[in-house]
Amino acid sequence: MGNVHDAGESPFSVLTPRERDVMDYVARGKPNKIIAAELGVSQRTVEAHRARIFQKMQVRNAVELAHCVLGKRAN
Repeated sequence: MGNVHDAGESPFSVLTPRERDVMDYVARGKPNKIIAAELGVSQRTVEAHRARIFQKMQVRNAVELAHCVLGKRAN
């Protein structure tokens, strides 16, 4: 599973449903501890999801991710 997208393909399509859940929280600035509690998973699991999301979305931090998410939703 790579992070190369077709021209018409959404970059979000490479994310699993759980990664999309975590991405929504991260993009809203929620801390890992809160995300973990609300999703019923460990904080370490959230950290692993965040790392994969950042890699797949080709961003370095939550601010870049939020820009990506907000930009896509504005379209």
